[in-house]
Amino acid sequence: MHKIAVVGTGYVGLVGGAGLADFGNHVVCVDRIEEKIEQLRRGEIPFYEPGLSDVVLRNVREGRLSFTTDLGTAVRENDVVFCAVGTPEGEEGRVDLSQVDAVAREIGTHMDGYRVIVQKSTVPVGTARRLRKIIEETQSTPVEFDVVSNPEFLREGSAVEDFMRPDRVVVGADSERAMEIMRGIYAPLYINRTPIVETTPESAELIKYASNAFLATKISFINEVANVCENVGADVQVVSYAMGLDKRIGPKFLHAGAGYGGSCFPKDTKALVHIAREAGAEARIVDAAVGVNREQKERMVTKVVKACGGDVSGKTIGLLGLAFKPNTDDMRYAASIVLAEGLRDKGAAIKAFDPVAAENARELMPFIEYVDDAYDAAEGVDALVLVTEWNEFRQLDFDRLKNAMASPVVIDCRNVYDPDEFESRGFSYEGVGRGRP
Repeated sequence: MHKIAVVGTGYVGLVGGAGLADFGNHVVCVDRIEEKIEQLRRGEIPFYEPGLSDVVLRNVREGRLSFTTDLGTAVRENDVVFCAVGTPEGEEGRVDLSQVDAVAREIGTHMDGYRVIVQKSTVPVGTARRLRKIIEETQSTPVEFDVVSNPEFLREGSAVEDFMRPDRVVVGADSERAMEIMRGIYAPLYINRTPIVETTPESAELIKYASNAFLATKISFINEVANVCENVGADVQVVSYAMGLDKRIGPKFLHAGAGYGGSCFPKDTKALVHIAREAGAEARIVDAAVGVNREQKERMVTKVVKACGGDVSGKTIGLLGLAFKPNTDDMRYAASIVLAEGLRDKGAAIKAFDPVAAENARELMPFIEYVDDAYDAAEGVDALVLVTEWNEFRQLDFDRLKNAMASPVVIDCRNVYDPDEFESRGFSYEGVGRGRP
């Protein structure tokens, strides 16, 4: 059992802190925002993530998880300090490390004995060295410490499962003392034979960027193939299925659609391009994937306009789903933003329904009419667009939809539906890469 402080109660910090407590450690989660800490003490989770509330409440009840705004006390009373604060995108893809630097300075100020400082946030290569220098410069009395890189690989919507049963754990450390402590923290995962990759901080930092960039590139690749399919009369669903049967390729992340979004892929791909350039190298494939993804979202606007006869001015478009993916309320870089703003700029009125993301979406897109369910979103619209593939949208009453709509036009941006079934019911259907000879 270890005594751990986790700085930052955002997505990475709260999921990680709750998970570490569930492993049997005593964990205190720290955040400078008092309102957020009070909310967590009341058992309220500040964002939507399936299963997280149960883990948090269970560990609070059993005395292993607590919350505070007092970082100084947390540093003095715990042996390991995880840094999980935000690293937002800066200019030209550069990562903004101001929050990370601020935490390092405060850790150095309060450190009174050996500590392991674990960088959990996604940060550029060289950040572990940077943190060591900051801490050394701010220590009032020099004491030993180690800085470890331990990147997270959590998928929004399945983060609890990903933390408890990860594909791998990556630990970058320079000292055997720190590595042994990290082995102890993740000891419960050895039972499941989870691979623990022990490496240097630099390699650990790059592993996270390389992994996300590869997955993002895979998505952009299949979207380019989908665009070819539309022009030659092929079906990307069949093409991607056959590709995925090749074990060297695999089926995951080969689903054509409206492009990737969220907190990781857009930021991390641009960051890797910037990191490569600063190091005197080039990440041309990743740079191309960024461009393809941007164009794919814009392509969805063109697709809707074309499906509506070439003009959406004065028409009403319904959107099913707004979050960047199902099972989250995250609107960061969501395709719905590009789509809704693009259609609005062309004179269309927008109405939309999302099971959990409407509140966050309303702050970004106040011009949308937000409704209570999918059938309300279809009421009187000239076209209905599936943007986020929530499970509840897979079993809709098609006849009820058709009767509600002013014009039975469906644009399926996630290829959830069977084109033949929609067309047999009198709909005009448009998917992504569903070419017809």
